[in-house]
Amino acid sequence: MDYELALHESPQPRLDLSERPTRLLHVMLRVRNLARSMDFYIGALGLRMLRRQDYPSGRFTLVFLGYGEEAAHTVLELTHNWDQDEPYELGTGYGHIALAVNDVYAACGELAEAGVKITRPPGPMKHSDTLMAFVEDPDGYRIELIGCS
Repeated sequence: MDYELALHESPQPRLDLSERPTRLLHVMLRVRNLARSMDFYIGALGLRMLRRQDYPSGRFTLVFLGYGEEAAHTVLELTHNWDQDEPYELGTGYGHIALAVNDVYAACGELAEAGVKITRPPGPMKHSDTLMAFVEDPDGYRIELIGCS
């Protein structure tokens, strides 16, 4: 593969599959304190709880959150392992989840007032006019806020 070319053109599918994936369904994060995480994602970021499944025999809970119904929108899955006492290691491979907001400055002001940690204040991206900011969820996952107005 010519990697220089790949940087400028969209690669073509290598496999001729009869059934290709058609959309991104969900992103999963492991959380240590489910109530605290739900307060952040629902209370601070405005997602809605779409469904919750408790698995007592496996000692874990799955909560699915979203801005729209799961049948048509990508959702966030929070996985809570009941016996996890230590913080999860975030690793170096995880980057962030990006959310669209109408006003990055106003969103960060409201989130800061609510006690959310702002890790990169609102402002333009380097080499772009796009306004963005970063906040951190209770487990340390980075959430990017991108202005869409």
